[in-house]
Amino acid sequence: MAHRLTSHRLRSWTSLALAVVAATSTAAACGGGGGEDEGDGGGAGQPKPAGRAALAGTAYTSDQLEQALLTEAPGYRRNGEPDSGEYGALKAVQNFNQLQRQVTIDKPACGNYGSTRPGGPPVDKTSPAAIISFTKGNGQSVTETLMSMSDDAAGKHVNSRVPDGCETFRTKVGGQWADHRVVQPPPGRIGEGSRTVGITTSSGGSTLKSWYVVLRGRRYVATISLIGPRATRAEAEQLARQADAQARRILP
Repeated sequence: MAHRLTSHRLRSWTSLALAVVAATSTAAACGGGGGEDEGDGGGAGQPKPAGRAALAGTAYTSDQLEQALLTEAPGYRRNGEPDSGEYGALKAVQNFNQLQRQVTIDKPACGNYGSTRPGGPPVDKTSPAAIISFTKGNGQSVTETLMSMSDDAAGKHVNSRVPDGCETFRTKVGGQWADHRVVQPPPGRIGEGSRTVGITTSSGGSTLKSWYVVLRGRRYVATISLIGPRATRAEAEQLARQADAQARRILP
């Protein structure tokens, strides 16, 4: 039972860590990605805002993005149905915002990076988005998020880097601390440009690894989050290539 508790907390801490280093929407296995604080308004049960996307002048509706998500991930099973709609109304995003309020970070500037997006535009909580997740028997999980975005904004998100001094930081949930170590390889060439971030989270003798890939397409950004004790950069980037190929097939 103690091992399960530690694993759950490590996943919570890793969700926060993903938001700290992210500059676009994310959704880890147990939660969502950072962004502007959506608050409690706009429940996920509201109708999917396909018309709202047209009013906002974005390229794709949430329904189109949902159709462009991965339909399978080799070795994984799908974790429920996809979710789509306004970014701020996605259940995973709302769950993350609730989680974030329970976490203390030892470097506030790093925590603020996940919310205020310095060096890049904020994520509009009304943007059309879609999300799907997969899991396997060893507890490892994959999540893909697609968000409609202008080419200019997508480029800024992909080119964003982890802030200086945030390569290591600590977070606390309840009375227990976890240590995070962040690595960011040079920019990649998945899609029309990509970046990869790796996070190792340690606490109570347990370690969890996360790899996070964000790539841009034409008027959208795709995000892959891979979390598990054996998660690797190679697998995360391969999944990102599959997500890019699927999106290119579906989105006009």
